[in-house]
Amino acid sequence: MSNASDEFRLVSPNINHEGKLPRKYTDEGQGAQKKMSPPLEWYNLPEGTKSLSLVVQDIDAPDPNGPIVPWVIWVVTNIPPTLKGLPEGFSGKGEELGGDYAHVKEGNNDEKVPGWRGPTMPSHGHRFEFRLFALDDELNLGNKVTKDKLLEAVEDHVLGEAILIAIS
Repeated sequence: MSNASDEFRLVSPNINHEGKLPRKYTDEGQGAQKKMSPPLEWYNLPEGTKSLSLVVQDIDAPDPNGPIVPWVIWVVTNIPPTLKGLPEGFSGKGEELGGDYAHVKEGNNDEKVPGWRGPTMPSHGHRFEFRLFALDDELNLGNKVTKDKLLEAVEDHVLGEAILIAIS
């Protein structure tokens, strides 16, 4: 039996699990930074992890005409396992930060642009799911990475998944 202290997990210094997503990471309100991604840290990568991929979605996004369709906020792939997290405001700055951060690739969100797009909330109480995949391989997804492409590619390579939920 593994205990919680050695399970693969994803945390944010600024968000408790099922805690509130601070306003500065959304597109509204005082202090909103528009493209400011929250800081993330992960622990206890599964043995054999070669790369990490992250998908962040609003899992309560409403489609007025139908069932709930998650809204993709951030897609990140090819995160080297040497990194222990992503700093606040990482989105769009990988090259600038250099080193292992320069390998990280940001995919397109549902606004069809790469990087973090903090949601503008039509209503509150939405859950944002941060889902981190530990993979046994590096993915080569070409230039345009999307959530669907990523989820298809990770299918046979997932060694572990860690989830953090934040509430808007």
